[in-house]
Formats: sequence, C-alpha cells, structure tokens
Amino acid sequence: MLKKIQRFLTILLFFAGALYLLYQGFLYMQARELMPPGMGIAGVDVSGLNREEAVSEVKAHYLAPVTVVHQEERVPINPEDVGFVIDVDGMLDKAESYKSEQEVWRGFVEFLLNRPLQATQIELRASHDRDALTEQLQMIADFLDEPARSPQFSGISDGYELGKVGFVTDVEASLPEAEAALYRPVERDVDLVIVEQEAPELTMDSLRENIERQLQNFNGVGSVFVMDLETGEEISINADMAISGLSILKIGIFLETYRVLNNPPNEYVQALLEETAVRSSNFDANLLLHVIAQQDNTYLGAELLTDSFKRLGLVNTFMAIPYDAPVVSTRPSTFTTPANSRPDLVTVPDPARQTTAEEMGTMLSMIYYCSQGGGALMAIYDGEITQQECQALIDLMVNNVEGNLIRFGVPEDVPVSHKHGWDSVTHGDAGIVLSPGRDYVLVYYLHDPVGDFLVSEYSFPIMWEMSRSIYNYFNYENPNTESPQVRAEREAAARAAAEAAAAAEAAAAAEAAAGAEETAVPESDPPPTTDDQTQGN
Repeated sequence: MLKKIQRFLTILLFFAGALYLLYQGFLYMQARELMPPGMGIAGVDVSGLNREEAVSEVKAHYLAPVTVVHQEERVPINPEDVGFVIDVDGMLDKAESYKSEQEVWRGFVEFLLNRPLQATQIELRASHDRDALTEQLQMIADFLDEPARSPQFSGISDGYELGKVGFVTDVEASLPEAEAALYRPVERDVDLVIVEQEAPELTMDSLRENIERQLQNFNGVGSVFVMDLETGEEISINADMAISGLSILKIGIFLETYRVLNNPPNEYVQALLEETAVRSSNFDANLLLHVIAQQDNTYLGAELLTDSFKRLGLVNTFMAIPYDAPVVSTRPSTFTTPANSRPDLVTVPDPARQTTAEEMGTMLSMIYYCSQGGGALMAIYDGEITQQECQALIDLMVNNVEGNLIRFGVPEDVPVSHKHGWDSVTHGDAGIVLSPGRDYVLVYYLHDPVGDFLVSEYSFPIMWEMSRSIYNYFNYENPNTESPQVRAEREAAARAAAEAAAAAEAAAAAEAAAGAEETAVPESDPPPTTDDQTQGN
C-alpha cells in the first residue's frame, strides 16, 4: 500500500513538474516574442515590448518636436521638417537578431533560472538634412532677433533717438547643439547662441540718408555739402555739380580782400565789407574788387580773384564778369571747368560766375581752420593771411542776419557765419555753424532746371528743415525743437513791427521838425489895403 502511495505521488509530481515546465515553456515562448529586459534601442527602453510597441516607443521619442529656446521664446521644430529619418526597422531587426543568437533550450534554462539575457543597447540609426535645419534656425532668428538699431531722427528734422542694443542669433554656432538634440531621446531643448550687438553710434551715413529723404520733397536738383570741422568727415550730394556763383561767391571776395591788405581794413574798406556781407550789395562787392586789384578796375579784380581760387585748388570756381557788369571784348565771359563740362550736367549755371557746393564748403573750412591757427589757407598763403584776419572774416559774416536759410534751422543764440544768395531759379546758402555740440560747414543749393522761377515759399521751408536736421545731428543731446516756420513768422512779425515803429518815429520827427520851423519863423503882417490906409489916416 505504501508503495502504491509512493508511486502515485511520484506520478503526481512528474505530471506537476511536466505541467510546470509546459507552463514555463509557454511563458518562455511568449517572452521570446517580446524585447528582453534591459533592451534599449537608441537609448529608449523597450523591455517587455513587442515589435510594434517598440516601434511606437522609439518614434514617440525621436519624432517629438525639438524645442528651440530663443531668450524667453520657445519654438518647436518638427524633426520631419528638417529631413530627420530614423531607421526603426533596421534597429529592431538588429535587436531581434541579438535575441535569436541564443539557443532555445539554453534560453529556456536561463529563463527557468531567472537569468535573463545580458542587457544590450542598439545604436541609433538616423539622418537629417543639415541645410533644412539651418534654414529653420535662420527663420526663427529672423523672426525673433532684435538687431541693434541705428540712431534715428524722430522726425524729418526734429529730435534724435539713440541707437538701441540688439540681440542676434549665431546660427552657425547654434547648429551643432540643434543637431545633437535631434539625436537625443530626451532633453530635446536647444538654447540658441545669442550674441549681443552694441548700439551703433550716430554716423554721417545716418545724416546723409535723412538729407536725401528731404531732397525727395523737392521737384528739382539739390546740391549739398556738409563737413564736420572736428573730424573732417564730409557729406557730398551732387556737391560737384556746377552752380551759379550768386552772392555766395562774395565769400571769396572777403577772403581775397583780407589777403591783399597789409593792415586791418580802414573805415572805407570796412564799410564796403559790411555792406557786402550784411546787405549783399553788388555795388560794394565790385568796389572790393577795386581793393583786390589795387586800382579802379573791377574786371582785373575778378581776374585776380579767379586766380586766387585756382591757387587754392578751387578749379570749378570763377568770376569772369563782376556783378551787374557787361561782357567786354577784352575779358573772357566764362571759363570751362570740370564741373560745367560734365555731359550729365542738369543745372543751368550763370556763365559769368560759377562754383560748386563742395568748393564753397572747402573754402569755408579753410577759413575756419585758419581762424584756429592752421590749415591749408595759411600754408598756401604763408605770411599773406593771418589767424586774426580769418576770425575777422568769420565775425563779419555772423553779422549777416538776412537770407535766413541756414539760420532759421538753428537756435537764435547759435552764431552762423554765412553768405546767402539766389536768382530766379537757384536758392542757396553757405556758412559755418558754430554750434555747442560741434562746429560744421553747410553749403546747399536748390535749383529748378526747367522752370522760370523758383518760389521761395516752396524752397525755403525745405532748406530750413534741412538745416535743422543737420544741426540736430551735431547737437543730438540738445536738439533744436523749434519749427523754422514758427521762427520765420516770429521774426517777420518783429521786423514788420520794427519797420512800423521806425516809420512812426520818422513821421513824428518830421512833424516835430515842421512845428519847430513854424515857431522859429513868425508870419509877417499883411500889407495894408487902401481902406486900411484910409482908416489909418
């Protein structure tokens, strides 16, 4: 009986063991269909997943957007948009081959002993389009970057806004980290390399752009020359174009007059200088030509003046005929210059007297530097012109308060040493502005090459505002905010009031004089009539 029980238990144990092995075999076969514990594909844990689930898991990591961080902004990039392709099937095939390398029975024994396959990692197989990624980063940079802003005029000629610090993306430096993020299953944020740009300083290029915008408002030709007398920087817009000399050429007469004088001007010459500078008298200008010629010969004075221009290198500036003088057979009526012989010349300059904005500006700069004790003028005319004479010339032209083109663009207390001039189709002004921020030369002309008459109500406001914008460039920390039109109206009203007061004073003086005459000479008694005589008798 005992043996039967033992046999039964043995059979029972055998069948139990067999059933256990069958069950474990079933579990083992199921496990072989799954990724073994510790299996990783491209850094993604796929333990216990079947092939389909493993594909989804890997793609969920690698096809998730890469987040590009631009300062405070976060922008997702779809990997597929940059040509990112991942070979999931190839990686899974390699994982499957790793599993199949182990014999079934040996694997079953290892399974029974709970000794899984050694954990392994399948390397990532993927590629991307580098150019497409670069393009995506550049698009983000273009949209989010804030490049440094150049200094700006807040209006056509009003105030001035300082430049602004900027931030721009270094796309090339950012690219490696962006590529690395594509190939990471986690931590897929990318901090772009942001470079700070310093705020640009105000430059003459900014001023030039502003002047050109203003010239677009003029339906004609503008010629502008600006020089920074501290740095020597220049702006030249059509400044080499031949233009009528106008009364602006009288600056050269002033300079030549001081040069030929060995002593300070006497009372007579000083009066001529002041009348020419302040009242723009052509008659007195011609008398100064007599001083230059050292004889009463205006034509010789004009010739010597032109020779002096050439000596200074001003080859486009001449006076062939004095002001208001006729052409004479013994003198040339004009000269050919590089400026007036250009085939593209659009101006119609006076044949008798010509210059260019650049050459008038150069002459003014020579006078200024001479007043400072140096410069080309003193080198060329060594011993013939003095620092004191150049300063006297500047002071002389400061007294010119007429022809207010440059002056109305600057504050009233800023000295402007200038000479204006115009004819029917050309309006101009040339001067040295002695401003608080920096001294500068401004010479500008507006010319109508097709019309018969240039209306001052049209040209003057443009020139006023242009002068103000140039002043505000050199004085951006303390700009002139007054409208030139307002100043023009105010000064016109003041001038009219002064003229009315002067007229009233003159009338009152005349009336007083008439009354005094009546008091001083009493009337005589009328001669007696016949009746009176009769009555007297």
